[in-house]
Amino acid sequence: MGSGITREPVRELHQNGSVRHAMTAEPDSMAADAFPTALRAAIQASGLSLDRIQYRLRARGVSISVTALSYWQSGRRRPERAESLAALGHLEDVLCVPTGSLIALLGPPRPRGRVNRESSRLTVEALWGNSEPVSQLLKRIDFTTDAAMTKLSQHDRMVIAADRGEKSIHIRQVFRAEHDGADRTVMVYDLERPGRPFPTIVAGENCTLGRSAHDAGAGLVAAEFLLAQPLSRGETAIVDYELRHPGPPYSRGDDSYCRKFTTPVREFVLELRFDPLALPAYLEQYTVDGDEQVTNRRKLEISPDGKAHTVALDFGPGILCVRWEWPS
Repeated sequence: MGSGITREPVRELHQNGSVRHAMTAEPDSMAADAFPTALRAAIQASGLSLDRIQYRLRARGVSISVTALSYWQSGRRRPERAESLAALGHLEDVLCVPTGSLIALLGPPRPRGRVNRESSRLTVEALWGNSEPVSQLLKRIDFTTDAAMTKLSQHDRMVIAADRGEKSIHIRQVFRAEHDGADRTVMVYDLERPGRPFPTIVAGENCTLGRSAHDAGAGLVAAEFLLAQPLSRGETAIVDYELRHPGPPYSRGDDSYCRKFTTPVREFVLELRFDPLALPAYLEQYTVDGDEQVTNRRKLEISPDGKAHTVALDFGPGILCVRWEWPS
């Protein structure tokens, strides 16, 4: 799943601020914050990473993703499905908290929609099944001001060659500064199949390429894109860049493309360009929720000249993917 991904990280201040807010909030807000606040405290007290917690749950026969655990402790989602509630009992044991103490803090299911999403900001790790390589990679570049910008729109265009390999991905993003001093944004790209050659990263005319870091074993690359000058609050900026895969022949991914959003975006446009002489037999889009469940599947049409696209409005936080199947 080739994925050009821009991330807006969450700092520790966000979590601490949430705790202080809960202490002074109205009763309804305190009830809503009680579960994620208690879960974060239990995780911190345990000294376990989310990956280790997932490993210990798996040893008990319980399958919960790191993404879901991150969603739960951030308050973005809460356990509501029967299997999630059952897993919560095992999680209490793993974290060494009294039986039923976390379950008792769950209120009624919250309404979902744009209002809730607008106040959500996920950590970088929350959208990755294996978060540790991403965390280590981002420590090697600077993303200290990335969270000071709100992404207004994103337009990706992926070109797939006649040999079914990935040829290039062009990304164009529009940001607005929420604080003075914002001067860069960050990209994380996943080859999905480690061992493929990394693409060349080429910055567009509106930014320059800063530091980059690679993890060949995990098949990940991260890079920062620097603006010409720091923005003042309310100013906007365009960031565009391209990932160019070496070839021909071009290396083949897993025949899909995913875009991951840590914050809501007003408009996301994804274009796919296939070679007219090598069209896939089937193309669909879908989204992935906090429990890593595939939702909202729908078929996409491909024109005879190999063009397809999809548009998502007010999307995120979350993951939007497209996948295709080749003729046998």
